[in-house]
Amino acid sequence: MFDDLRPHLIELRKRLAISVGSLIVMFFVMFYFHEPLLNWMVEPLNIALAEVGKKSVHAADGMVTTSQVGGAFFVALKVSFFAAIVASVPIILSQIWMFIAPGLYAHEKKMILPFIVGGTTMFVVGILFAYYVVTPFGFDFLITFGSFKFTPLINIEDYVGFFTKIMFGFGLAFELPIFAYFLALLGLVNDKQMAAFFKYAIVIIFIVAALLTPPDVLTQLLMAGPLIILYGLSILIVKVVNPAPKDEDEQEDEE
Repeated sequence: MFDDLRPHLIELRKRLAISVGSLIVMFFVMFYFHEPLLNWMVEPLNIALAEVGKKSVHAADGMVTTSQVGGAFFVALKVSFFAAIVASVPIILSQIWMFIAPGLYAHEKKMILPFIVGGTTMFVVGILFAYYVVTPFGFDFLITFGSFKFTPLINIEDYVGFFTKIMFGFGLAFELPIFAYFLALLGLVNDKQMAAFFKYAIVIIFIVAALLTPPDVLTQLLMAGPLIILYGLSILIVKVVNPAPKDEDEQEDEE
């Protein structure tokens, strides 16, 4: 049995090595640009902190601080690593496809370019949605709440970790239609199966939203809502690509 798995393990190690190698290269590239990247990441926070002073004449603008001796350096590492992962998404997706390609038909192997382009595009769209829609509402509520009594002092290390978690969460969530399309293309799922799983998917979506977002209902809904819509879109995509057999539909109607 191990002899049968050995070629697959060797191939997996090769794909992982290429992915990790690209991530390391991108990390050093992104470290050179860590200052403008950090400014981009902190912009929603700065806007929310500026609102603190506007909403109360007795409140001062909040501040972004660091509690570690090498805080600025470690933040630069985190920012560079986050940007490196985003930049490496096309390569990582290509390695995933190449790993499964030997088990595909010739016409399916040609879908590598749509898989990479579509997957990368949806990942970036998810990040941009989180940045321009979710974080402004979430930060404005969380930071300005109670600011008439307290001056918010935001730890930059905590903020960067919190920010990247939200960005990755939305980036991965927006991959759902892409993966649903290719799973349907491979015949692994059909629309009836996804529709039947919908009620369970809603529970999972709200659990994931609660884990990846701040503990406020607004931000959780801003994540759960698009995820539910994306799941519904995925059902429609799968219905076009790999609809359930008619005999299966008739059997379900009889039951």
